[in-house]
Amino acid sequence: MTETWQTVQWIVLPYVALAVFVLGHVWRWRADQFGWTTRSSQIYESKLLRIGSPLFHFGIIGIFFGHVVGLGIPKAWTDAVGISNHAYHLMAVTIGLAAAAACVGGLFLLIYRRRTNRRVFGATTVMDKVMYLVLAVTILAGVGATLVDSVLGSYDYREGVSIWFRQFWTLRPDVDLMASAPLLFQVHVTSAVVLFALWPFTRLVHVFSVPIGYLSRPYVVYRSKASTPSQGRRGWEEVNF
Repeated sequence: MTETWQTVQWIVLPYVALAVFVLGHVWRWRADQFGWTTRSSQIYESKLLRIGSPLFHFGIIGIFFGHVVGLGIPKAWTDAVGISNHAYHLMAVTIGLAAAAACVGGLFLLIYRRRTNRRVFGATTVMDKVMYLVLAVTILAGVGATLVDSVLGSYDYREGVSIWFRQFWTLRPDVDLMASAPLLFQVHVTSAVVLFALWPFTRLVHVFSVPIGYLSRPYVVYRSKASTPSQGRRGWEEVNF
């Protein structure tokens, strides 16, 4: 029974979540394009949002790139370029915990704001409430796993969780690598899998609508009709209404 559950937890569930993540976004885009948004509540409250949102987003970006390095780059590669195990963990802990502190602080403010402001809470869907809960569990379990099992303990996730993650994308994940991982790492990964399954049905879809086009679009020129036109420049003639 234990082996069956481990197979479900570390093979079946992750691939089902991946399928739901991809197909769910396709469905959401086709059926609910007008709902493809953060459902901004800034009009209801902006003071806490002005602090919490940048903290959370900058923190989560740092955590994302930390995961890209920690999960995607094999330990042998960092050893090959001369980065010692001590140096790697020192960078991971200092930079990672700084990003985690910003992310956790921002998330706390955002959840506090959403729960204590009646109008903001009323604009929150049921799926978003579930998403916030799972997101909080994922982040807190990840921070706890890093502190308890990696910093204070002796577990090296690059020899376990990271290998399983890379094997997942080659369709041959080793169940034993995750089954032997510390409990907090298992909770972190499981809640992350659930979060990805929920993703297409929550406000998290806005991640795929980042306005990158703003970086390259032409400037929008505003000028007052009362301003004095610049002499000799085409297109700046005075307009009378």
